[in-house]
Amino acid sequence: MEFGIVFPPYIDAWKDAQIAEDHGFTRAWFYDSQMLYSEVYMCMALVAEHTSKLTLGTYVAVPSNRIAPVSAQAIGTLNQMAPGRVVFGIGVGFTARHTMGLPPCKMAHMEEHIGQVRSLLAGDECLFRDGDRERWVRFLHEGKGYVNHTDPVPIHVASNGPKSLELTGRTGDGWITLVQPPQSLRYGMETIRKGADKAGRTLPDNFHVSALTTACVLQPGESYTSPRVIRRVGPFCMFNLHAFWENSFCKTGDTHSEDVPQDLLELYNDYEKNFLPQSGVAQDRFYQQVHEGHLVYLRPGEENYFNDSLIKMSSLTGPADELIDRLKEMEAAGLDSIAIQVVENGNAREMIEEISEKIIAKY
Repeated sequence: MEFGIVFPPYIDAWKDAQIAEDHGFTRAWFYDSQMLYSEVYMCMALVAEHTSKLTLGTYVAVPSNRIAPVSAQAIGTLNQMAPGRVVFGIGVGFTARHTMGLPPCKMAHMEEHIGQVRSLLAGDECLFRDGDRERWVRFLHEGKGYVNHTDPVPIHVASNGPKSLELTGRTGDGWITLVQPPQSLRYGMETIRKGADKAGRTLPDNFHVSALTTACVLQPGESYTSPRVIRRVGPFCMFNLHAFWENSFCKTGDTHSEDVPQDLLELYNDYEKNFLPQSGVAQDRFYQQVHEGHLVYLRPGEENYFNDSLIKMSSLTGPADELIDRLKEMEAAGLDSIAIQVVENGNAREMIEEISEKIIAKY
């Protein structure tokens, strides 16, 4: 099992990445969400400059944020800075799309984007479409030190539903998902292999599976909803309430969600009916308000919308021995690395050192 750290990009992330590298983390991942955080490739370039071993990857780049030649240029430039240490993670978009009131990208768009980026990074040309125009494009200064075509860049695809999982099998060198029960991981890999088989493709031997979460090791006698736990993992766990609302709004224009688990239903209904309307934001702009603080801080009053089920479902929180057992069960089901998000960018060291001492060192 590898341990990765995930950054909502901020300029000083390189300082925390150095600490993570020194404490047993082997991967550093970065979100691509233009309305929430700093620009992803700028932050990754700083980390590349200040680390020597970490594998660096987008978690995940979104096709609508850049045309494919620009994606290939960005990740290829990073690969020039940190040769062989780069992964291109890609998905259809959550907050990169939803913070602008838009649904995820079409999977066909993502699949085309993947193919174009893969060709360009290999030094080949690809067919690029701009409206009604189609043109063959390629990098013109190969081998001149601008973009690295020599060291391969694996492409990892974020997916959860059956169609996107099959797309991962058709196109991916790895799978990006959320922490989930072992049986769900096994189902996901079965579906990915099915997609590969349909495409006449064999998954690479080093096909990599990573799962996103955040983590907090409970102290003796500490509850799942203690102030320390809420501070450490609360903003990450809150994204589930955001997602329940957002998925329903994007599908139907209604904020009532039928996807909420039973043990969270009362909590969500209270959040949707009583908390969100207090914002004073017009309903046609709720998509802005619901994601304020997304994954990095709680808005005043949100600390009241937690229970044990939400914390356990959304994060790796619990006693150290239980967390290690959970990780080993997921590893047996096919998980290769866990991706643990920094929630407090001003206090990342606390989480890094805790996970290093109590989980990585004992794993």
